[in-house]
Amino acid sequence: MTDPIRPALLDVDHLKVSFATDRGRVTAINDVSFRIDDGEFVAIVGESGSGKTVSLLSILGLTDRRTTFVEGTAAFRGRPILGLPDRELRRIRGKQIAFIPQDPLTALTPVHTIGWQIVEQIRTHETVSKEAAKKRAIELLDEVGLPNPAAAFGRYPHQLSGGMRQRAVIAMALSCNPALLVADEPTTALDVTVQAQVLDLLKRLRRDHGSAIILITHDMGVVAEVADRVMVMYAGRVIERGTAREIFAAPEHPYTWGLMASIPPVEGPRPHRLPSIPGTPPTPANIPPGCAFAPRCAHRFAPCAGLPPALSASGHDAFCFLDDNARAAGRAALFAAPETAA
Repeated sequence: MTDPIRPALLDVDHLKVSFATDRGRVTAINDVSFRIDDGEFVAIVGESGSGKTVSLLSILGLTDRRTTFVEGTAAFRGRPILGLPDRELRRIRGKQIAFIPQDPLTALTPVHTIGWQIVEQIRTHETVSKEAAKKRAIELLDEVGLPNPAAAFGRYPHQLSGGMRQRAVIAMALSCNPALLVADEPTTALDVTVQAQVLDLLKRLRRDHGSAIILITHDMGVVAEVADRVMVMYAGRVIERGTAREIFAAPEHPYTWGLMASIPPVEGPRPHRLPSIPGTPPTPANIPPGCAFAPRCAHRFAPCAGLPPALSASGHDAFCFLDDNARAAGRAALFAAPETAA
C-alpha cells in the first residue's frame, strides 16, 4: 500500500506532451498520471507508438526542449523535476534515476571503450579514483554476465554482440545503484536465455539495493514474470492500471484483452491461430475523438463517441464505458477455448 504522507519516489500528475510540427502542435501524451514507490516493479505496456517511451523521456528531460512542450507536474522524492535546468537534472539522472535505452548501439559512444564509458559515469557522480572506478566497472561487467569482463572493459562497442552491448549498457545504468531504474525494452533484441538473465539481474537490483524499476515493454509474458503493478497505454493515455494479479486475472479494457489473447498458451492444445487486434494504433496527429481505441474495438457502442470517464485515484480501473457485465461477457468470449491446430 502507498503511504499518502510519505512522498512517492516518482509522482507524475496530468502529464501532457506535445510536439511542434509543420501543422502546429501535436499532442502525443494526454493526461497521464501515476505514482512509483520505493522498491516497486511497475510495467508500462502497449504497442509501439502508444506513448510509453515518450512519457518517461519527457519526465527525465531527454527530449528536445525547442520542439517538445511538457505540461503537468512530476516530482522525484517530493522535488519537482519538470523544467529543471539541464545541469541540475544531470545530477539526478545517472545517479538517482538511471535509464536503459532500447537500442544499446546508439546509446554507446563508438570512439570510446566500454570500460571508459562506465568509468566516466561512475566518476561523474561519485568521488572515486580512476582505479577504484575501473575495478567497479569490471565487477559490474562480471555481474551482468559478460564473459572475461576484464577484456570486455577494453573493447569498443562494435567489438561486442548485440546482447553483450545491452549488458554493458545495463552495467552502466547500475553503476551508481540508482533509486529508480527506467528500462526501455531491455530484452527486445536478446534471445530467450539472455532475456531471462537480464530479468534476473533487474530483480536482483531491486532485492539487493531496494531500487524501484519501471519496465517499458509490449511483452506481456515478461510483465507476468516480474511486475507488481501494470499500466496499459494506448494513443498517449493510460487506459487501464492495476496490480499484475488483477490485470492478468480479470483485464477490464478490450485493448488489454487483445494484448493478452495474443500470447501463445504454454499449456493445453495449440491454437490454430492466435487472436489479433485489427488495424493499427493511430498517430498522434490522427487520434479520433472520444475513445481512441473505438475504431479497432469489437465492443464499441454509441457512448464510445465521447471521452470515457477518468481513471479512479487508486485500484484496478479502465478508461472504458463498458459495465462489469459487458466486460465479463467480452472476456469470456475472447478467452474461450480456441480452435486447435490439426
